[in-house]
Amino acid sequence: MNLALALGRRGLGRVWPNPAVGAVIVKDGVVVGRGWTQPGGRPHAEIEALRRAGAAARGATLYVTLEPCSHYGKSPPCADAIVAAGMARVVSALEDPNPQVAGRGHARLAAAGIAVEIGSGAAQARRDHAGHIRRMQDGRPHVALKLALSADGKVAAAGRRPLPITGEAVRDRVHLIRAQSDAIGIGIGTARADDPMLTCRLPGMPRYSPVRVVLDSALRLPLDSRLAKSAREVAVWVIAGPEAPRSAEQSLRAQGVDVCRVAATSGRLDLAAVLKLLADRGITRLLVEGGPTLAAALLAADRVDEAMLFKSPKSVGADAIDAFDQAASGALSRLTLAETEPIGPDRLEIYQRE
Repeated sequence: MNLALALGRRGLGRVWPNPAVGAVIVKDGVVVGRGWTQPGGRPHAEIEALRRAGAAARGATLYVTLEPCSHYGKSPPCADAIVAAGMARVVSALEDPNPQVAGRGHARLAAAGIAVEIGSGAAQARRDHAGHIRRMQDGRPHVALKLALSADGKVAAAGRRPLPITGEAVRDRVHLIRAQSDAIGIGIGTARADDPMLTCRLPGMPRYSPVRVVLDSALRLPLDSRLAKSAREVAVWVIAGPEAPRSAEQSLRAQGVDVCRVAATSGRLDLAAVLKLLADRGITRLLVEGGPTLAAALLAADRVDEAMLFKSPKSVGADAIDAFDQAASGALSRLTLAETEPIGPDRLEIYQRE
């Protein structure tokens, strides 16, 4: 199962709206087939593993990180393919919360005489499939908040000027996290102040860059921003309020930016509507990189499922921008510290919803 979980993570950020599943087929103690969900969501992991195993799948055991599907979507049910292959046993980490499956895949296997075991590796599988689970159960993506903090709790220099806080090793890790996310979100303040690209710039991995999402209630994203100018190479979705100028929307669309609208109150987008829109479009894992205003709003709305805080040992001064106000700090305390890890001179702390 550990191998199946590791294989499944290869699909993170590349298979949405499908879950990133891993599958391993074992016969007589030998791995005869391996598979993971392919880019775009098809073929499924089980089908890939069965294809590689061939005739060796008969009488074998399948280890899979999520219940095999039982319904016809864009491809036939994996449960039927497993039965047709003559497999003897299926070890599944989790039942699929998708209401179209929800135990039916396991039931179909059991009805065909296949031994079914559920629960091996369940804790790690829940983390790996957090986006799929959240989207199925709550109709929104799993929201992971990423912030780089100085020792004195700052995120930017005075005047919102960009400030290098953490080192190169942290930047490499952040780019890997981007590659494993379906979408990356920022507020318009960060877009205008930093003019970021938000792509994955690790060697050989630019094609794994996530959808770039800007929350921009009044459509103030400059046409000459790096995001707008690169929208035809890597998708940019700008989410605006209902009153945003139609002329600005037309100009952004002319550059390849996808403009969406949701409800807004007093110039602030309805975050629940934003997250529902993203889920409806297939996004399961949203990485939020900035800035402090958006982070505080998500924390206050209890919509942060995971917080990744990259902490530097360096202080930057009292006049710099605070990461959180008192209310946001209190909201962050609802998450539980799950792990810490040194990254060069810096430290990563990961907080998760229990």
